[in-house]
Amino acid sequence: MNNFVKSHGLGNDYIIIDEKKLTTKLNKALIKKICNKNYGIGSDGLLLAVPSKKADFGLRIFNPDGSEAEKSGNGLRIFSKFLYDNKYTKKRVFTIETKSGVVRSEIMRSSKKSSMVKVEMGQASFESKKIPVLSNKKLAINERIKIKGEEFIFTAVTVGNPHCVIFKDKITPEDATEYGPLLEKNRRFPKRVNIQFAQVISTNKVKIEIWERGAGYTLASGSSSCAVVSAGYKLGLLSKRVRVEMQGGFLFIEIDDSHNLIMEGPVEQICSGEISFV
Repeated sequence: MNNFVKSHGLGNDYIIIDEKKLTTKLNKALIKKICNKNYGIGSDGLLLAVPSKKADFGLRIFNPDGSEAEKSGNGLRIFSKFLYDNKYTKKRVFTIETKSGVVRSEIMRSSKKSSMVKVEMGQASFESKKIPVLSNKKLAINERIKIKGEEFIFTAVTVGNPHCVIFKDKITPEDATEYGPLLEKNRRFPKRVNIQFAQVISTNKVKIEIWERGAGYTLASGSSSCAVVSAGYKLGLLSKRVRVEMQGGFLFIEIDDSHNLIMEGPVEQICSGEISFV
């Protein structure tokens, strides 16, 4: 039987493995090897199916540098398709436990190749201590930070994992690649941070460029999309249903007045097979 599946959500790709099918225990070095395109399969991260006492299924999410992430929007959609396609469940609606809590997932449309998946991503918070971000204010809104001599205004938010959102009149991939690595590891963010540069097109459309903690420049990200919509809604820039456009494609994000988030978007399977060294 295949012991891995590789899928992508808008170009953000993950390898999915069931912990029960492993013959060796995963560690940081092994995860880095699996995610490496030269010595392994190559991916933006690894999703590990694990048991859960709180939800229908459990999920651990690892970045390609071997660090563990609290949550991933694309990862959750990819994992949902994996569970449904591989007969772990016949239900189209089920719950998944992540490091940051339990989410509800719905398979809206599915075929062998592609699926459309909706995930309730939980509640956003702007509290500095929860994110965490070092700040004199309780809420990390319109904070200032200087990187390479340039000052940025950012809003920090957690949607289960930490984000730094910077709105600009015009964005390019170079914003993320040049400033992302420095912002990710800035001392203001004790647990590092995901960075988004965002350009508002209209109240229901926004473009973003992404630098992911532990992964680098990324074509698309579900949690980043949620973070940008959360910050944009809080600042009065965006409405309650927003099309988030990224290099890899687009997602729809919905938010309510309590900052609860719903993400909707596609997933495609790339390949499946056996990893010889696990």
